[in-house]
Amino acid sequence: MFAIEVKQILKAYGNRAAVNNVSFDVNQGEIFGLIGPNGAGKTTTIRMMMDIIKPDSGEIKVMGEKLNDGSKNKIGYLPEERGLYKKMSVMDTIIYFASLKGVDKVTARKRGEEMLKRADLLPHQNKRIEELSRGMGQIIQVIITTIHEPDLIILDEPFSGLDPVNTQLLKDMIRELKNRGKTIIMSTHLMNDIEELCDRLLMINKGRAVLYGSVAEVKSKYRNNAVLIETKGDLTGIEGVTGITPHNGALELKLDANTTPQMVLERLVKKGIVINRFELSMPSLTEIFIKVVGDEHE
Repeated sequence: MFAIEVKQILKAYGNRAAVNNVSFDVNQGEIFGLIGPNGAGKTTTIRMMMDIIKPDSGEIKVMGEKLNDGSKNKIGYLPEERGLYKKMSVMDTIIYFASLKGVDKVTARKRGEEMLKRADLLPHQNKRIEELSRGMGQIIQVIITTIHEPDLIILDEPFSGLDPVNTQLLKDMIRELKNRGKTIIMSTHLMNDIEELCDRLLMINKGRAVLYGSVAEVKSKYRNNAVLIETKGDLTGIEGVTGITPHNGALELKLDANTTPQMVLERLVKKGIVINRFELSMPSLTEIFIKVVGDEHE
């Protein structure tokens, strides 16, 4: 059983399809990335998954069934537009939002203390929300999103506005949730975070699905005919190599259409060049993102 099954969902506003016949599924226990440029349809898709808005057509199942009051309590949702009661204390905020999901006060306080301790925020539990930094407030948002131990967690732009320290803290929290068997859907336009955290991804552009699969599959599909090597040897005159450029401390060798990585490796070895590192050159998700979105604009 999938955590989420989305089949041919369509949502139009006037003559514009915000989401145009999009289908995908999310496996239980994985981190799934929903990516695309601003205005691509990511948040609209999430709102349909949460039953906040209804699709014009298509079907969405959560944990094998259509979303209902029971299954909604199995979900933790961090919306892009966030807000907390500024005058409430951190702990009172956690307990209040936990109560909305049916968690009793004693359990909520215990879980809240554990989660604040892991986030190194326990000393701040009695501060009012308005006294916290923006980054701290965002971590509190994630805590209240997950305080009721949901099976499925949906995070819409979770890293927006975070400094590097809080970004790393949130990434650690997401990994820890996955290690506990939680399913996480993460919407963002920050490709480095998707590449670092996600098992699979869906890219939406102009309301349509344009990329779908594991991160490795997507990168392999768009890889150049090139290899990365680390060596101090002389690389001039290697048959089949059309260009050499520095790349993050290594050298990227671009190959012609008739040369495979195996062939160039054999030629390097035959020439007596000592190789400390040799691997296929894979494009980053950022490079793929720019290419796909750029091609869609043409």
